[in-house]
Amino acid sequence: MVEDDDLTPTLMSNQMWSSNGEFIPPDGICWVSVLSCLLLACSYVGSLYVWRSDLPRDHPAVIKRRFTSVLIVSALSPVFVWTWKVYTGVMPGPSLLALMGIRFEGLIPAIILPLLLTMVLFLGPLIQLAMDCPWGFMDGIRVALDPWFWALCLRDMRWLRNQVVAPLTEELVFRACMLPMLVPCASPSTAMLTCPLFFGVAHFHHVIELLRFRQGTVSGIFLAAVFQFSYTAVFGAYTAFIFIRTGHLVGPVLCHSFCNHMGFPALSTALEHPHRLTILSCYLLGVLLFLLLLFPLTDPLYYGLPTPVCTLASVPSSLCIS
Repeated sequence: MVEDDDLTPTLMSNQMWSSNGEFIPPDGICWVSVLSCLLLACSYVGSLYVWRSDLPRDHPAVIKRRFTSVLIVSALSPVFVWTWKVYTGVMPGPSLLALMGIRFEGLIPAIILPLLLTMVLFLGPLIQLAMDCPWGFMDGIRVALDPWFWALCLRDMRWLRNQVVAPLTEELVFRACMLPMLVPCASPSTAMLTCPLFFGVAHFHHVIELLRFRQGTVSGIFLAAVFQFSYTAVFGAYTAFIFIRTGHLVGPVLCHSFCNHMGFPALSTALEHPHRLTILSCYLLGVLLFLLLLFPLTDPLYYGLPTPVCTLASVPSSLCIS
């Protein structure tokens, strides 16, 4: 006679919590989690190449096709988390959507505070941009409130890609779906540092297009790819930190969109600027204020304790406490 327990597809029994209420990760969960994240990353990047085309990546037709691909993968990405949960037997208290940072508790702080923190980090570039902008402050306000301005933006495929689709889909796939699978395997701190590796490696696909269209020397292209991997990995760790601390998807998405708009800080331009002392002082002040405000502005107390993904942590973590 076959026991009922022999029929379960999970990696462990249903007992997932210790007597003192701490989460106990199932045996073998790490390799399942890593393979699931790897499969999800490959699916996202692979979806960009299902369309055959001789056109460059910035061509509107290419962008529209890739929108279709990544939106389908992103829509299916929660299925990866659900399948992982069923297979491993992990039965968290929060719902699947809450684990992925889609919830109402603490939503207003999650919209405002992480974005404010990121803007503080970019204080130097923002001051430099304001100094070089030919518009006055009120001109900028009028443009920002002009519906025709936003209508033009929405018709620009590159703007939609950089400011809307890429931030939303990448944060959903590489943060909201991967972190709930990695946190039970490792500590939140380790998951925060591991998750960006999938994100950084995923950006290596740009090498294929640069080589294909001969946009630079081979050595130059690979050096650029290594540099891009480095800063995307650092940025990925930052948005993973925000996701774990706030338990919301919206903060990482808005920060991602803002950073895409600002681009990598142009330090060389700042060094040659007529007001370089002021601008460089703002660069330094922004970094110092960012480090001072990093934990206070992401205090889980503002977003509901404990944040959903932190309930999966097998050991207490400083990232998860106020």
